[in-house]
Amino acid sequence: MTRQPLKPFLKWAGGKRWLFETGQFSLPKLHRRYIEPFLGGGAVFFENQPRNAMLSDANWRLIELYTVIRDELEEFELLVRQHASAHSKQYYYEMRSEDFKNPIRRAAQFFYLNRTCWNGLYRENLLGKFNVPIGTKQNVIFETDDFFAWSQALQGTTLLHRDFEEAIDEAEEEDFIFVDPPYTVRHNMNGFVKYNQNIFAWDDQIRLRDALVRASSRGAIFAMTNADHDSIRELYSGIGKQRQLSRNSVIAGRAAHRGQSTELLVVGGL
Repeated sequence: MTRQPLKPFLKWAGGKRWLFETGQFSLPKLHRRYIEPFLGGGAVFFENQPRNAMLSDANWRLIELYTVIRDELEEFELLVRQHASAHSKQYYYEMRSEDFKNPIRRAAQFFYLNRTCWNGLYRENLLGKFNVPIGTKQNVIFETDDFFAWSQALQGTTLLHRDFEEAIDEAEEEDFIFVDPPYTVRHNMNGFVKYNQNIFAWDDQIRLRDALVRASSRGAIFAMTNADHDSIRELYSGIGKQRQLSRNSVIAGRAAHRGQSTELLVVGGL
């Protein structure tokens, strides 16, 4: 029985739901296991809901949230609804400064802040504290939210906090890897790219390329979205097939400043 596609519960910079809404990409039909080492908002996972999935991310708070939704849904949802009823500007900043020790409370805090912060951005200061200001959205819970369906989709998945290279190095023959790294490029330090450079350097792009080449040599299949930039095209020259994707940019704070942009899709191992 095919599961119905789900909208992700997080708003995440660089989310990939548009890939399917625009019909520019679909997962290959045959694969043994689905691996996603940059989980983020999980748009590709929730669209397809593969039954055998290994999901990971370098952000431990993010992985904790997914784990709690999978395993501790009832208490988590109750806490989120409490946050929703108390939401205000003052409450937001009080919650942002809280340091909860309980993982379920931390997960509910993460969810609440993501729903109410500016543009769904996740950013930490040098002390590792979430420091994104409050956004303009007032709704914490939407009518379309389906906590139970999210939890069910995650049942049976392996959720891990770890480096992307470790996850990709586990890929075996007929595994499918979906890769959506931060869009760092060589010699370009403006805007969103400059922010990403702090968490994903050009050396990491090289590490990623090498890990995907190794996985392909073991018979794994991969699809990667990345910056549509000459340095990325050069980095993947001779590796798989490259295709330009078109999308609406949503990074700018004001809607008037958003327009069409392009991304690069690289598919290998097919």
